[in-house]
Amino acid sequence: MSTTLIGQIDRILFEDEGFFIARLKSGEKISGTYYESDIESIKGSAITLQGFWDEHKKYGKTFKFETLKVNQNELFFFLNKIVKGFTKKLSAELIEKFGQEGLVDILDNDIERLLEFKGIKEKRLKKIQASWKQFRSMRRLGEFLSPYDVSPALLTTIATAMKDVDQPCTKIKENPYVLTNINSIGFKRADELALKMGIAKENEGRISSAMDYVLLNYCEANGNSCISKEILFGGLNELLGFSNKEHLYEAALIERVSEQSIVVMKNNRVSPARLYDAEKFLYDDFLARAKRDSGGFVKDLEKFLKESDLELGEQQRSAVEAINKGASLLFLVGYAGTGKSTTSRTILNLLNTRYDTKEIITCALSGIASQRISETTGYESATIQSLLVKHESSDKFPYSVVLIDEASMINSSLFARFMAKIAKDAIVIIVGDDAQLPPIGAGNVLSDALTLELAPIVKLTKIYRQSEEQAITLIANDIRQAVVPAYRNRYDDFEFIDISIQNYYALKNQLSQDELKELRDNNSQNIVAEMMHKAVESIEKARYRLKNKEIKEYLNYFQVITPMKGGILGSTNLNKVLQEYFNPNPKKCIKRGGLEFRLMDKVVHTKNENMTSWSGDGFKMGEDSNQRRIFNGMSGLLFKIDEDEEQVFVFYPNEDVVVQYEYEELKSHLMLSYALTIHKVQGMEYDIVVIPMSFTHFIMHNTKLIYTAITRAKHKCILVGESGAFESACKKKGVTQRDTVLLELGNLRGVD
Repeated sequence: MSTTLIGQIDRILFEDEGFFIARLKSGEKISGTYYESDIESIKGSAITLQGFWDEHKKYGKTFKFETLKVNQNELFFFLNKIVKGFTKKLSAELIEKFGQEGLVDILDNDIERLLEFKGIKEKRLKKIQASWKQFRSMRRLGEFLSPYDVSPALLTTIATAMKDVDQPCTKIKENPYVLTNINSIGFKRADELALKMGIAKENEGRISSAMDYVLLNYCEANGNSCISKEILFGGLNELLGFSNKEHLYEAALIERVSEQSIVVMKNNRVSPARLYDAEKFLYDDFLARAKRDSGGFVKDLEKFLKESDLELGEQQRSAVEAINKGASLLFLVGYAGTGKSTTSRTILNLLNTRYDTKEIITCALSGIASQRISETTGYESATIQSLLVKHESSDKFPYSVVLIDEASMINSSLFARFMAKIAKDAIVIIVGDDAQLPPIGAGNVLSDALTLELAPIVKLTKIYRQSEEQAITLIANDIRQAVVPAYRNRYDDFEFIDISIQNYYALKNQLSQDELKELRDNNSQNIVAEMMHKAVESIEKARYRLKNKEIKEYLNYFQVITPMKGGILGSTNLNKVLQEYFNPNPKKCIKRGGLEFRLMDKVVHTKNENMTSWSGDGFKMGEDSNQRRIFNGMSGLLFKIDEDEEQVFVFYPNEDVVVQYEYEELKSHLMLSYALTIHKVQGMEYDIVVIPMSFTHFIMHNTKLIYTAITRAKHKCILVGESGAFESACKKKGVTQRDTVLLELGNLRGVD
């Protein structure tokens, strides 16, 4: 039976996403879930709890509450503790003047009236309005969803995502599966709620939503752009717990096809329409561009090359010849150290004989890669995303020559959007290294275009080495071919520090699972300790760059790269350890859900989203902000914490942009970046790279992964860890097998 308990929270013992355990001033222990504010904000407040007592052998007696109510003027409490922009004095004055109901009405319908009050100006009013709106939405959603056991974390996610949606409760009631449109809510969580709300198991909407989920999940998670119908139906059986319901799936599929959201291809393959459209466009576009003859450029190529200050090998020369013979689309593919940049520069110089410099653009996915191509070729460069934003309102880019670098990183959707903006008669050079990891997201455009030979291809395989002591490119190329390199030799730019477990294979058979785990963990800690020695050697030089305001140089100076997020050697733990070395005594810091962000931390943005931002100079000059798309993977410096406004500011030097984050966005939008996963650093380049090698990451290890990691190092690559793990990774050929629309189209048209 439900009991009432009244008290004041004295100490919070544990807290995780709304669930907390606390001790009251009167000594009782309480636990439960509270969603209306941060737990901190109710500390010290008088509260009334409804719930029951629970006796636990180990933890003793606890009062498990089902409802928690604050015993004070509720509106005063919420304004003062939760809604941003109010002080105690202002909250009291407003309630006194308008009364509780009157003030709620003003906040809901006539918020401009608050400008009459001293201390409330436009900027503050906007903050109050946004915060009040979110709070109201949260309360309504909380009341609506609480009977269905929705956790506070999920409630916060829903409320934040639907803050601009009109009548969110009605929308969810009509179709709970609208929640699957929210980034972190998959079908399973939405379905759990839908079933509690009484949706039938064979409901058409349920099957339809499950179909979208299975299809997109298979595609995005595995990089496919199409899958067989058999896999789709099998996935639905597993997800929905059905068998022999193919007739329901067929009906849902027909409906999806008629709505043009799914495409069924020959060979019974199905593809989400947006991925099918993207790859079909690329297939047709590449073939059409490959047929176009540009008419060539110089009559005497020999003379042109002699006058050039760049010396070309035979393979590099054949790429320049292909363009001079009239190719309008060329795939230039080369491994590390094969001279892609020299070849690219010569091709652009050749094209420059007809086209003005301002008609030539080079680009790449990451800011650092786009800068690198600009430095090595001498032509203007930009990121792919920034070009799309800059020319959003035009049909086509104003360029006659477009060179796309690091093309192996670009997924189908983005590749199609970009190619669609390039004028039909422009000359396009697509440069890449297909030994690297495939793109994040669906599709494998560069690899597929090479397999299908959709346009002229020149492969650069000869390695140009600067000196005997320079080994990064040679070691990387051995690994690419699944050959264990001479990694124990002494080189200027490569070092392997062996931290192996002695007699590991013998011990593996003798020790229990727990003993083996302890042994492995101890070795991982030894690897971390050695990596920190290397970090200490670099800290002074890194700080010198920071002190001189060379932000870009600081961010790209020293980088730890690791295959995984979790575990002792994962990026999450390594970031915490490295933060203590690189930024031990910050002037300010903020804690958010187990994460600590410090002033002058290295951070990385983790979402593709429009954010409040300025150009670097615009921020210094106090100009108005604007909304700009900020992309997953951008690397920056957290240079300002505004405790009053509860905001932090990050400068991204590669893109020359300052971005503002609210405190509550930190956990979802930012991560420390002293250590990053290998997938996160594709296209990046750092002076010194340190990589842990351990059997604990064995599931991830393959030649593509290790090759990509090692080739991120510009001056020095240091591997620390188990030689056995490194050698087995070098032998494990990384093969990217993705089911794609491009390959299907190629096969259907009889192309090998």
